[in-house]
Amino acid sequence: MAWVAVLMGSESDWPTMQACTEVLSGLDIGFEVRVTSAHRTPEQTAAYVADAVERDCAAFVCAAGMAAHLAGAVAAHTVRPVIGVPIASGPLAGADALLSTVQMPGGIPVATVAVGKAGARNAGYLAAQILAVADANLATALGADREAGRARVDAQNASVQRDLGR
Repeated sequence: MAWVAVLMGSESDWPTMQACTEVLSGLDIGFEVRVTSAHRTPEQTAAYVADAVERDCAAFVCAAGMAAHLAGAVAAHTVRPVIGVPIASGPLAGADALLSTVQMPGGIPVATVAVGKAGARNAGYLAAQILAVADANLATALGADREAGRARVDAQNASVQRDLGR
């Protein structure tokens, strides 16, 4: 069964990347989480990617911290989809990670989401949408999740309208 690899360059990325794994868990998608570095453990990173692909990993979600090279390093070793999540860290609060992640050379794409936890959540949803192309049950679950989001907004609007006396 297809699953998603969630990779981080350091443990400090985990509080952000948990938002991704919460989405995957909520949609019943299998995943693995690893701390591996494009710079400090490049051989292990490449070996993990190759092994994950052999074990039917369908997509990789990679935290992009200060140096923001992990997603690109992973993309260099696979043709499976890679999603980069810029981490809000350092003196530029993630803007540098965003630009580094989105500016990949032609032929080595990395889908890039927003900086921080919202981006990590969207990375989980994007990975789910990728898997849902070949999984009708997952597509149905994503549709139900989207409808639940609409219902929450409708309920919030009704609450605000009640507060306004309308």
